[in-house]
Amino acid sequence: MYSTSLLHCCFVDYIENKMTKLKVNQLNQLRDIFERFDTDSDGSLTILEVGALLRSLGLKPSGDQIDVLLANMDSNGNGFVEFDELVDAILHDISAEMLLNQETLLGVFKCFDRDGNGYITAAELAGTMAKMGQPLTYRELTEMITEADTDGDGVISFNEFATVMSRSASNLLGLEFL
Repeated sequence: MYSTSLLHCCFVDYIENKMTKLKVNQLNQLRDIFERFDTDSDGSLTILEVGALLRSLGLKPSGDQIDVLLANMDSNGNGFVEFDELVDAILHDISAEMLLNQETLLGVFKCFDRDGNGYITAAELAGTMAKMGQPLTYRELTEMITEADTDGDGVISFNEFATVMSRSASNLLGLEFL
């Protein structure tokens, strides 16, 4: 089971790095938007400022819709939307689960498939793992290849890689690939 968890750890490191970059970029953009519409610079958005923000996005909410939105976003009940409340309302859906899709998985696969032929060889796996600071013994390498290589051709195809990663993510994190 060491092999699956090691491969999974490398994948999780990759995902966490992507998520950190994504969240930092989104938070910076959201901070800029928030500050642009916080016209009195008091650190919170009034109902009028929330309405202006929505209209700038091309939306045309009614007063009632803005009231409902404000009530849903205003977690501390002060009648205003602070930056952290806006972040919670907008970015709460961003999680590892959103990033665990075939495109992301293919990107990770390509990191291992150094020659781009569509297969991960033992040499590519060993080299990539060593480069990631996880050098493998011969035994560990053999176990990883054996576990992933379900058709017995000696290399890991994308489908085999996806299956191992999906099983590993499901076992360790309770996630499933999309």
